[in-house]
Amino acid sequence: MDDIIKDGTGSIEADRTVDDVQKEPYKIPSAYEWFNPDVTNADDVQALYDLLANHYVEDDESVFRFAYPKEFLYWALTPPGWLRDWHIGVRVKTTGQLVGFISGIPAQLRLKDTVLKVAEINFLCVHKQIRSKRLAPVLIKEVTRRVNLQSVWQAVYTAGIVLPRPISSAQYWHRSLNPQKLVAIRFSRIPPHFEKFQRPMEATKRHYALPSKPKLEGLRPMEEKDVKAVQELLCNYLKNFVFAPHFDEADIRHWLLPRDGVINSFVVADKDGKVTDFMSFYTLPSTIIGHPKYSLLKAAYSYYNVATSTTILDLMQDCLIMAKNLDFDVFNALDLMENQKFVRELKFGVGDGHLQYYLFNYRFPDVKPEDLALVLL
Repeated sequence: MDDIIKDGTGSIEADRTVDDVQKEPYKIPSAYEWFNPDVTNADDVQALYDLLANHYVEDDESVFRFAYPKEFLYWALTPPGWLRDWHIGVRVKTTGQLVGFISGIPAQLRLKDTVLKVAEINFLCVHKQIRSKRLAPVLIKEVTRRVNLQSVWQAVYTAGIVLPRPISSAQYWHRSLNPQKLVAIRFSRIPPHFEKFQRPMEATKRHYALPSKPKLEGLRPMEEKDVKAVQELLCNYLKNFVFAPHFDEADIRHWLLPRDGVINSFVVADKDGKVTDFMSFYTLPSTIIGHPKYSLLKAAYSYYNVATSTTILDLMQDCLIMAKNLDFDVFNALDLMENQKFVRELKFGVGDGHLQYYLFNYRFPDVKPEDLALVLL
């Protein structure tokens, strides 16, 4: 790759070669060892699930913690071209307990007119009891080393915190589907203007009620036969954005074909069977910590959506109906792509969470959320 090019974009470090990359893993404290979990092995996936379920991202008040299902982890970590060597664990030598993890997966990212091979970095997690050991920086250095050994020099990742220097920032919006439960677990509140009603919760439920059936004709779950059509539809749509993934048919097959409890995808086909619209959301539950009645928050996250025969508003209204009918409690969306066009109209509430996007070893101008089309899990 060229060094920094005239418009100020390009790789930051001068190009290196694989020969320049350290061949030995970085040193970690002697009580621990490097370990590559095998995500096709039930015991290894269980160990990874246990680590993330107990020690990964939780909210500021420690009420909710992401609970990635094992099927979700397999999906997230095994796209086309995945490498077990990029799934990096740290375990206790004496017991074999997994106490740290970070993952990389291969991807292609389009920045304006440039397509880059990148690693998407995710699931950085260290057991709470050993965070003083400063394993997180070593995990980051180690995944960088292993990615570089495959001659990949750029990476993309997200974080809820601001580090030097985000390339973009997106805000979460939340659409209540089960308001009674969301209020009970303190995820949301009864809107203040409903408090004056004799039955505030009933008014809230009426406010968030949705039709029982979607209204778009030809709406059905995506199937294998739709892969090529969805790839063409989505790739044409993604050209509208400055910062977007580059998907081939194998990527579409992996990321967007429906999987029970993981990813739901739907197409709209016209009378001739041509796919004209597409919508999708993935499942990410959260453990509810310390609640007497509820233990799990079932959340749907907006993924990729394309409207050509209808409006994005009508498409997403049906998307909410499908999620509601699948017993989701809440539907979450970032304000990227065209999402700002529907969140207010469809009664989403603005969240207090921001997601920062980062590029490693690549200089690029700041990207507005509406020019951003990359959704990382």
